[in-house]
Amino acid sequence: MAVKIRLKRLGKIRVPQYRIVVVDSRKKRDGKVLEEIGKYHPKEEPSFIEVTSERAQYWLGVGAQPSEAVEAILKITGDWQKFKGLPGTEGTLKVKEPKRSKLDIFNEALKEAASEPKGAAVTKKSSKKAEEKTEEAAPAAESAPEVPASETPEGAAEQAEAAETVTAEDAGKSEA
Repeated sequence: MAVKIRLKRLGKIRVPQYRIVVVDSRKKRDGKVLEEIGKYHPKEEPSFIEVTSERAQYWLGVGAQPSEAVEAILKITGDWQKFKGLPGTEGTLKVKEPKRSKLDIFNEALKEAASEPKGAAVTKKSSKKAEEKTEEAAPAAESAPEVPASETPEGAAEQAEAAETVTAEDAGKSEA
């Protein structure tokens, strides 16, 4: 029986995913397989390649012929060099950078929130009209004359309360 190592297609229309399979060469592309020895997802960045090296070495050793695409994948993982006895058995496989855990992201956000705010929480859009209004209001506030506390409504109320307490004390002394 002629045995081949080739790709079996899975996935949606524009999102191919392949299984690296060992199959009789007379079977269909997606037909019954002898063994599945790996996965290949070409649309991910970098491409996801996973090969069970031990099983790939076994099937290559018993005479299974890899297709061109599978041979290229085996060269990337270093399994082809190991089988042929060539240098470079570590391969050139690029590994995706591990994703930060949600807990780490959350803890970092907590630290930032706990630290002192660096600026205003809300920044308003400045327009020419708003700038003119603030410029007009600033000189008006500076030129306002200082008014004694007794002439303001709050100051007058305080003085009236003080006067009432004084008259109440005087009335209490006169009765005694």
